[in-house]
Amino acid sequence: MRHSLPLAPQFYVTAPQPCPYLEGRMERKLFTALQGDHAHTLNDTLSKQGFRRSQNVLYRPSCAECSACLSARIRVADFRTTKSQRRALKRNEELVRRTRAPWATEEQFDLFRTYLDTRHSDGGMADMDVFEFSAMIEETPIRTRVIEYSEPPQAGHGRAELAAVCLTDVLEDGLSMVYSFYAPERQADSLGTYVILDHIRLAQEAGLPYVYLGYWVPGSPKMDYKSRFSALEIYRGGVWQPLNRNEDFSPETHPLSTDPIAEQVARITLPDTAS
Repeated sequence: MRHSLPLAPQFYVTAPQPCPYLEGRMERKLFTALQGDHAHTLNDTLSKQGFRRSQNVLYRPSCAECSACLSARIRVADFRTTKSQRRALKRNEELVRRTRAPWATEEQFDLFRTYLDTRHSDGGMADMDVFEFSAMIEETPIRTRVIEYSEPPQAGHGRAELAAVCLTDVLEDGLSMVYSFYAPERQADSLGTYVILDHIRLAQEAGLPYVYLGYWVPGSPKMDYKSRFSALEIYRGGVWQPLNRNEDFSPETHPLSTDPIAEQVARITLPDTAS
């Protein structure tokens, strides 16, 4: 079924499918196409309202009887590292960062496949082939970068070994970490944490106030790591609010905990593209 606002992007809802975060739940997404001359403005505006980008689509969870998934971002100015995060910075300080245009490479795909096969072999992306991977990286109508983290070249070897990759959108108010992956054999080095910390550093250097992390899901071990970052905000009830205590949030399952799709769409603020 289609839901839309007059003279606005069309919004659609996916069919229910098993939730990847909470067992026994069904997920559903509200989404719209990201295209045209004002794609960057639409992405900026909807990102501030809890939407995320996947290639040429913007989406956010819109489950019938669950509102557990909460968009999360870090307030860069107020962020403070923990002792364990400082250890992660120290363990990975030798990595060399390289910022590239959104262009897929064989080395990226090899690392991506190793990461999936080791960490997420039963996930929704487990069967992604090289063409789908290239589409994930390259099909973007907005300002996107691929940020690579590599080991320094060894003596006698001209090529540095790729350790981690993050597909990152540059928004008007922050950096949005679309998807990241890393060498699974280096799990003890907390590479995932390090990549987030480095994005906070990048945002600070660029004068951007936020780093968008995607969705935090209370009750999901897969997403628990996001709540370990200070100055975290979550988007709930139409506003961004500080996540002060994890126990204040729980996976809500009451049928009245979510609004009908038409009401959700009616409350979406859209950019003024008349000028």
